[in-house]
Amino acid sequence: MRDGRGAGLFLAFTLVCASCSLAPPYERPKAPVAPDWPTPPPPASKDAVPAADLGWRDVMGDARLQALVALALESNRDLKVASLNVDLARARFGIQRAALFPEVDASGSYIRSRTPRDQSIFGEPYTSSQWNVGLSVTSWELDFFGRVRSLKDAALQTWLGTEEARRGAELSLVAATADLYLETRALDEQLDLARRTLDLVTTSYALTKRRYEVGQVSELDLRTSQVQVETTRVNLAALAEQRSQAEDALVLLVGQPLPEDLPPPAPLDASDILADIPAGLPSDLLERRPDVLAAEHDLIAANASIGAARAAFFPSITLTAFAGLSSFEFGSLFDQTSGAWLFTPKVTVPIFTAGRNQANLEATKIEREIAVARYERAIQVAFKEVADALAARSDIETQVEAGTARVAAGRRRYELADLRFRKGVDSSLVVLSAQQDLFASERLLVEARLARLTNLIDLYRALGGGWLERTQKRTEGE
Repeated sequence: MRDGRGAGLFLAFTLVCASCSLAPPYERPKAPVAPDWPTPPPPASKDAVPAADLGWRDVMGDARLQALVALALESNRDLKVASLNVDLARARFGIQRAALFPEVDASGSYIRSRTPRDQSIFGEPYTSSQWNVGLSVTSWELDFFGRVRSLKDAALQTWLGTEEARRGAELSLVAATADLYLETRALDEQLDLARRTLDLVTTSYALTKRRYEVGQVSELDLRTSQVQVETTRVNLAALAEQRSQAEDALVLLVGQPLPEDLPPPAPLDASDILADIPAGLPSDLLERRPDVLAAEHDLIAANASIGAARAAFFPSITLTAFAGLSSFEFGSLFDQTSGAWLFTPKVTVPIFTAGRNQANLEATKIEREIAVARYERAIQVAFKEVADALAARSDIETQVEAGTARVAAGRRRYELADLRFRKGVDSSLVVLSAQQDLFASERLLVEARLARLTNLIDLYRALGGGWLERTQKRTEGE
């Protein structure tokens, strides 16, 4: 070439030339779950919003719970790590994407040298100077076989996968905060029951002791009543310990000490948790669950890595170029005759790599199979969590209804037993038995109410809900 026009045309051609890709076409694996839930969910209304589009503020109406969730989303350290991982993956994608474009540097140099007599073509030593300014392209790989593009695609999918992982961490945090808050409310109510029961058994013990002193009851009745008092005290201390541990766990989730100006808590049976959460179909989990979406992004990234591994079997072409001005005198550096350019294409053809390229290709294929298995397992786990929550719903409702009736009957039984004891008709053992059964029934009822609420929260999370603050209603046709 007599000038740089040929090199310029070649560079322009490579910039607009679309790179081929050796990555296999991606096909989503078939979901390894049944098309319907084992336990049919309640029918949803026609305009029902999918669980993943329901905002957590609209699902959890308790003002205190809303404040705790907001604090957790702001201060939880695990969620901060997940968010930073997204930023890190985005930065790495930017680094990999930059390899698609030439790196252009501006440069300037000044060389001053002396040539000795025995190396001089003039027979005498001489000193020379050289001035250079220009733009250079250093080792830019022409991505004819899609190696760089495949690596860029893999980095993109890794970034998207970490974003889904962050969403998954967010909805898990929302659900965990709600579950712990409800547990503290249940423990508060059980503590209140234990305190009231302790007052009752203490009063009963005092009455039994007076009757024992006048010979109306035996020492067996007295000691049995005393055992009941001490047992209730043990239960009260154990519940207080559980309550403290639950609050400590809640503080850890929230990421800071609980503020003193939180809204007052609502009673457990008056907690405003949305009960009408549409379950949809199992196939909806593929588009709604962040963990399933993250696993699919990992699978697509593994698929793209195969393209990069295949491209390693083909020649790689890199370019080094320079265009600018060069002169031995600074005064003539910017003259029209000082133009200079350098164009150096380099082709590297793999001939012998001792099986490295083949082993790398086999490794990427195995990694894709691992990613497929992880994706399928993510779907199965999601299906199980939703199916378990749906199956438990009707049983928990039965437990609440039966528990309510049992507490009402137990309370009436205790009232009658206490009345007969005070009139001397029955012994204190009958009253103590009624007290024990009533306390156990009331605790079971609190636990059943807690299970009903946590079941709703768990179903909401299992369906992919919890990463939106407010409900998003989809327009027709989406």
